[in-house]
Amino acid sequence: MKAEKIILGIDPGTNVMGYGVLRAVGNKAEMLHMGVIDMRKDHDPYLRLGKIHEQVTAIIDRFLPDEMAIEAPFFGKNVQSMLKLGRSQGVAIAAAVGHSVPVHEYAPMKIKMAITGQGQASKEQVAAMLQRLLRIEADEMPKLMDATDALGVAYCHFMQQGNPVSDTHYSGWKDFINKNQDKVSRIGH
Repeated sequence: MKAEKIILGIDPGTNVMGYGVLRAVGNKAEMLHMGVIDMRKDHDPYLRLGKIHEQVTAIIDRFLPDEMAIEAPFFGKNVQSMLKLGRSQGVAIAAAVGHSVPVHEYAPMKIKMAITGQGQASKEQVAAMLQRLLRIEADEMPKLMDATDALGVAYCHFMQQGNPVSDTHYSGWKDFINKNQDKVSRIGH
């Protein structure tokens, strides 16, 4: 019998935060739930952070995930937006850590690549591919794509589980270099 794993995916946001929950058994995954935490009516930024913590905690209590995957902030030019996004991501991570749920972070391009095979894929392309891969009915697709983005983060993490490279652990840089001679180019040679 193959072990079951529940993966919570989070697409952090300051106005809308997406979440998606997958059940993975062996090499098969199915969507359990996806949705958004909508904070557009909350004008106080600190109350928004409180709502994120409260809601992510409730999702964790409901689905009891074994792991959480979260999208890393995209490094844009607007420093204030990045700081706000980092805060929302940090609060979601704190909720998971507070429940002893291991957290894994993925870059937006890696997520898109894992799902569509194209790092520059649009939100619509990611959503359409997830709909196909997870056999989601059209009426189950959310209006806000933050939910499918979050499901994409969870699916990306699921895909990494079958990748033996992701299970490799290193004791330090020397160990990394020794185990990856074919990937490391020597400087000055």
